[in-house]
Amino acid sequence: MKKKVLIVEDDVNISELIAIHLRDLEFEVDFAYDGQDGLMKGSNGNYQIIILDIMLPHKNGLEVCRELRMKDINTPILMLTSKSEEIDKVVGLEMGADDYLTKPFSVRELVARIKAILRRTEKQVVGAGENEEIKVGGLVINRTKRFTSLDGERIELSPKEFDLLHLLSSNPGATYSREQLLNEVWGYEFSGYEHTVNSHINRLRAKIENDMNKPTYILTTWGVGYRFSENI
Repeated sequence: MKKKVLIVEDDVNISELIAIHLRDLEFEVDFAYDGQDGLMKGSNGNYQIIILDIMLPHKNGLEVCRELRMKDINTPILMLTSKSEEIDKVVGLEMGADDYLTKPFSVRELVARIKAILRRTEKQVVGAGENEEIKVGGLVINRTKRFTSLDGERIELSPKEFDLLHLLSSNPGATYSREQLLNEVWGYEFSGYEHTVNSHINRLRAKIENDMNKPTYILTTWGVGYRFSENI
């Protein structure tokens, strides 16, 4: 069965160039040329990956990414942009993008990034039986269903928030540095973007902790990183 990819890019020449190389890898390719159409297709289509430009008509890529994640669409997203400003990288990652590539880029690099994202996705599926459901105090984390509840009430988490929580809770007491969490959850070393981890941890705590100042589940190991409490 062919893998399906959605290319959301308003430059037809770039879209076609990407598509030629992905078809050579036996991908089935769909296109969207504006953000609104990209959001609609990304919400309804069964894609293995979405290639999403930031600068789009009607709705920009950052908005599309955010709205897809709000709809619990966990399809991996590789963002493209002609901008090189750091703020776009930070915002894109914090909204749930899986990787980021700045134009101009080589098609070889794009293909390598896509392959790396798909390898990580397939690895997560293969390992889904490991620690399938974790129950700690009032917290339940089901990896297969990507479901989290606290005291019987469902907690809505973004894909990266869920991945962080599952990783930490799978190894209670083990401290992870911010660099390790970037590597494990985002899938590659993203040196200099430790604040992305911090912001995700803060949002995660806001959803599962009764007192942000005295967290029960996700603890800080000062000067190092974060750990999941082993004393619950």
